[in-house]
Formats: sequence, C-alpha cells, structure tokens
Amino acid sequence: MQMKTGVEQSVYAVLLLNMLPDKAVLHSEVISGQIGASPTYFQKLLRKLVSADLITSVPGVKGGFKLKKDPEDIRVYDIYVAIEGQQSLYSPSGILNDVLELEYDDRCCVLGGLMEEAEESWKAVLKRETIASLAEQVESDRFVHHVTDLKKWVEENMVV
Repeated sequence: MQMKTGVEQSVYAVLLLNMLPDKAVLHSEVISGQIGASPTYFQKLLRKLVSADLITSVPGVKGGFKLKKDPEDIRVYDIYVAIEGQQSLYSPSGILNDVLELEYDDRCCVLGGLMEEAEESWKAVLKRETIASLAEQVESDRFVHHVTDLKKWVEENMVV
C-alpha cells in the first residue's frame, strides 16, 4: 500500500490553517505554493476537506480557507478518509480459488482476516493522532527556528 501525496499535502495544509488566528483565512494558491502542490489538484483536495466539514471556504475578495473544527477534533484518519474514501485497502482477488482449483467463492481467502486486522490497527493509529497533536510535534524544539519563520509567513499571507 502506498498513500497518495494528496493525503500528506492535505494534512500539512490543515496544519498551516491551524496557525491562523480567528477570522483569518489563507488563499488556496498561497497554501498550494507553500506545500508544493499543483494549484488545480490542490483545489480538488480542498473541496474534499470542505465536504468532510474539516475546513471551511470563505467566499469573496477577502476569502480563503480556515479550520471548521477545533484541531483536537480533526483526526489524521478524518483527513485520510476525506481524500481517499472509506474503501478497504485489501480486496481478495480469488487467487486461492485458482490455486486450489475451486469454483469461485469469495469466502475462500486465508488473507482476509489478517488484512482486516492489520487495517483496523492502521486505522486506530491514524484515529489517535489529531491536528493538535501533530502541531505540538511541529512546534517542538526540533523545529523551533523553522516554525517561527513559518508563522511569520502565515501572518504575511493571511487575509483578515
């Protein structure tokens, strides 16, 4: 399994929006430029995040995007589902049926239970981490000088 870059870009975009003061927004072009995303592709990601009620779009000349929920209430899993959807990561293809020369039976898969258990573990990890917990990591001593510059960038690019 390989996660698409859209999930990663979306998480970091939401982290940028988390740095905004109340009533301020960031334009999509500014965010996409900062995270290195194609502006047209990034618009699609933002629409998915808006549809999932994670961020909100403010129309108008002074419009842009901001968080709709508190950062403690936005889980990394929520962003993943908004971008990738809820489909399972594993779908049996019937190989065991072929190997054992059986009539096709979708219950004939020894990997199904294992993959389901692995996926549930993976989901649990993504559900435990929030934008707030990731923001704490970003603002740790490890990145302190860079975060100061990034906060200055947000301040210079926000629209109030």
